[in-house]
Order: sequence, then structure tokens, then C-alpha cells
Amino acid sequence: MSHSSPVADRVIEPDLLSGRKWLALAFIVVAQLMVVLDATIVNIALPAAQVDLRFGDHDRQWIVTAYALAFGSLLLLGGRLADLFGQKRAFLIGLAGFALASALGGVAPSFGVLVAARAAQGAFGALLAPAALALITTTFTDSKERTKAFSIFGAVAASGGAIGLLLGGVLTEYLSWRWCMFVNIIFAVAAIVGAAALLPRAVRTARPRFDVAGVLTVTLGLVAIVYGFARAESAGWSDALTLGALAVGVVLVAVFVLVEHRVAHPLLPLRVVLDRDRGGAMLVLGLLSVGLFGLFLFLTYYLQITLGFSALMTGVAFVPFPLSIIVSANVVGSVVLPRIGARLAVVIGSLASAAGLLILQALSVDGSYAAVVLPALVVIGLGVGLTFSAAISTGTLGVDAGDVGVASAAVNMVQQVGGSIGTALLSSVYGGAVLRYVQANEGSDDLANAAAVHGYHVTFAVSAVALLATALAGGLLIRRVRDRSTTAAEHTGAAVVMH
Repeated sequence: MSHSSPVADRVIEPDLLSGRKWLALAFIVVAQLMVVLDATIVNIALPAAQVDLRFGDHDRQWIVTAYALAFGSLLLLGGRLADLFGQKRAFLIGLAGFALASALGGVAPSFGVLVAARAAQGAFGALLAPAALALITTTFTDSKERTKAFSIFGAVAASGGAIGLLLGGVLTEYLSWRWCMFVNIIFAVAAIVGAAALLPRAVRTARPRFDVAGVLTVTLGLVAIVYGFARAESAGWSDALTLGALAVGVVLVAVFVLVEHRVAHPLLPLRVVLDRDRGGAMLVLGLLSVGLFGLFLFLTYYLQITLGFSALMTGVAFVPFPLSIIVSANVVGSVVLPRIGARLAVVIGSLASAAGLLILQALSVDGSYAAVVLPALVVIGLGVGLTFSAAISTGTLGVDAGDVGVASAAVNMVQQVGGSIGTALLSSVYGGAVLRYVQANEGSDDLANAAAVHGYHVTFAVSAVALLATALAGGLLIRRVRDRSTTAAEHTGAAVVMH
């Protein structure tokens, strides 16, 4: 498909075509790690922050939700801004803004300031994340190098949540909960220095056109949907405001699709998501997030409340998960993915993750971490690493140069929205399972712990079903992208010229 792009050809220095681009990738990965781990790093720090800032139990969720609301709803806008004004510029602005928001959160004197800082982190993360993914797409055009780069990126994207739990436990235990915010400044400064020196420079030759109607409808629509699902956790699914927010969100997203059909310069060109492989990969990422986003939340409760782990011990207990993802995405994925194609890789990875979730059916009140949780985390991690590396690469494969940023934003958006939906659904499933167990077993010994464990069993079974749906979606929608990878890479590389 040929069309005029609002962004000039990408200019990559000769050195970036050699080893320097791998060093540039390291700084991009550092930035992505910062964005991803910030979705979970505050979870372990919340009890300490609550004591310090004196806010109630009903307010705690907004420390997490403020980040998810801003991040998920502004991703498409951030991706289009990256396309219009250059990925490197968007990347650096996103890093600087994220660092400033983190500093504000670290010194927050009140609950309101902390929530505002978390929302600002999400907003700048929405600019940073798609720019990071787009920079990898435009820098690595050789099919083999591209597969390896996305395997590394996928490992970080998939394991960042577990790394956040570990880092949050260490910082909270030995320093202060405030360092869960301050630590981002270190990540951001390192990434800014490296990115400014190594990333390619993009020059804009056309005046950018902005889709105001698209921005308003999709941003407000996604805010309403994410807010509705977040509110459902505390207010219930029959709450009028919950249902109203979800209904308004769905209507606004539908209007957004109609707008994108008509405007000359759409925020999200529908060709980006209507491609069968790309759309299938995005659906896979969304379903995967639905099934796995709640894993950290419920296992954290099990380890700390049922087994009595400390915050630090809980963080350490999750370490096998990111290690398994790294092994799968880089060792297995880089070898297997080019040979079997994305479709089979997604199916195998999703089925493996579902099997790992079913291992958690053996959880018990006096259970063993080594016998149940550890092998489950390893198996889930191996499956996630393979699925993520295949789906993320496919989700941005063959995108026109002017659409790289918005395609990258869409990939991030489906994960964030899927995770928000999954957390709300699984929380509701868990609460209902616990209530029914208590009603059926009144008077039993250690009823609270037994009911909680029963809730985990039901919740992880539903998560496994979501992973089976992920495998089905990948198998039906994604084709054998392997056969087209070289051509697609060359197409993407057609916009890359020597400086």
C-alpha cells in the first residue's frame, strides 16, 4: 500500500548498522523496563505508603488505577505524536516527563499528589512506550536481527511485572516506599544519555495533520472503559456508574471507528489493525493479558497472607518467572520462531502457559512454594516468553513507515486494556468464589484461608481458559509470517536511508 507519510525517511547513521544499534537497543529496553515494572512496583509498597500518607483501604486501588487509566487511554495519541514529530524526540520527551513525574511521586506529601504523579507517569509512559517499540522496528530491518531484537524486547515486556515486584520488595524493605518512585529517575537518566547519543535522527518534511475527533473519541472512550472495569472491582457489576461508564466507553469507541473511516489523516489508520496477522497478534496480546495480568496480584496474596512470606521474600519468589521468560524469548524464541512461524509459536506458548496455570490447582493452605508455585512460574514463564516474542514482532511487522508509532501504540494498548479487563474480571470471579465457599462451609476450621485458596483455584482455572482462547485466536488468525518476514523487513527498511 502506497501513501504519503507525514514523517520523513528514517535517517540511520552507518555505525547503527553495526554493533552500536545493539547498544542502542539496551537503552530502549531500559526505558521499556521502567514503564512496565511501574505497573507493579507500587503493589508491594502500598501498605507502607498507606500508613505514611494516611489514606483508607477504599482509596488504595487508585494508586494503581491512575497509572492504568492514563497509560491505556493515551497510548494511541502517544503513538501518533511519535509518528508526526519523530520517534526519537517522543522517546526523549517521554523519558524526561516520566522522571519528573516519578520525582513528584517520591516526595508526595499527600494521597492526592501521589495519585496525580501516577497519572502523569502513565501519560508520559503512553508517549514513551510506542516510541520505544517503533524505534526497534525502524532500526532492526534484517529479519534475523529483528527477531532477536524483539525476543529481547518481548522478554523485558513480559517479565517487567515480576521484576517490579522484586524491586519493590527490596526497596520497601531496606529503604522506603518512596524509592519505588525515585528509582525511575535512575532508569530515565541512563536511557536519556544513551538514547540521545545512539538513536537515529528523524527529520519531519511535511506539516503534521492531527485527527482531533479521533483523539477525543478514543481517549474518552478508553478512559470510560478502563474506569468502568476498575470501579467494578469495588462497586460491583450492577453499580449504575460502572455500567454507565462501560456503555459510554463502548459507544465512543464505536464512534471512533466511524470517524477513522472518514477523516483524511486518521489517528489510527484502520489498515494497521485490519491486516490479518497484525490484528490476530494484537488479539493474542490482549487475551494473554486478560489471563495473566492478575497472576502477580493473586499469587502475592497467597504468598504473603496464606504462606506468611515477607515483601522481600515475595519479590524473590517471583524471580524464576522473568528468568524463564528470558530463556524462552531469547534462547528458544530466537531459534524456534524463525523456523516454525508466529502462529505455531503462539499456540505452543499459550498452551504451555495454560498448563502452568493448571499446576496452581494444587495450591493449599499449608502448601509448598517449591513443589507447586515454583514449577508453575517456570512453565508459565516459558510459555509467555515464546508467545510474547512472536506476537509483539508480528504486531508491528510490515507497517508503513508513517504508521510505525501508532501500530506500536496499538500493541501496547491492547495489553493494557486487556490487563485492566482481566484484573477486574478475575477479581470478581475470586470474590464470588470465596463468598460461595464461606456460605457452604460455615463453621469449618481455618475458614478464611481455605476460602481464599478455593478462590485462587477458581481464578487460575478461569485464567487458563483465557490462555486456551489465546491459543485458539493465534491458530485461527495468524498465518505463517515466517515466509513473509524477509519481504516485510525489506519493506520496512525501504524507508531507512544512509545519513
